[in-house]
Amino acid sequence: MAKLIEAPSIIKSSGNMQKIIREYVGLVNSNTDNISIAHMTSPKGWEEPGQSPEFHEYTLVLEGELTVRTSDQTFIVKGGQSIITFPGEWVKYETKKEGANYIAICLPAFSQETVNRDD
Repeated sequence: MAKLIEAPSIIKSSGNMQKIIREYVGLVNSNTDNISIAHMTSPKGWEEPGQSPEFHEYTLVLEGELTVRTSDQTFIVKGGQSIITFPGEWVKYETKKEGANYIAICLPAFSQETVNRDD
């Protein structure tokens, strides 16, 4: 049965400053545990702690620039580009040089219990 998502839920972000997380599909907004889809708006200078999530994360940058660091590489993901990170891989997201507008899809859905953020 189809389910209309009329509006996202705004989720509190982690990091050194506030970014806007609009969850359309996921544990909070649609009670969906197998996938989450969120629209992020991150200001210039934002960064969050590193993490070793238990899910795949597919990120599509719509505008701006997102820096994605892994234990051995740094990727600059610009508008029109995307990146995939894998379960168990240490990763850190930031928008130090300029802000970014992007979509994040997590399989299974993002949760605070499975993101495994650094202390």
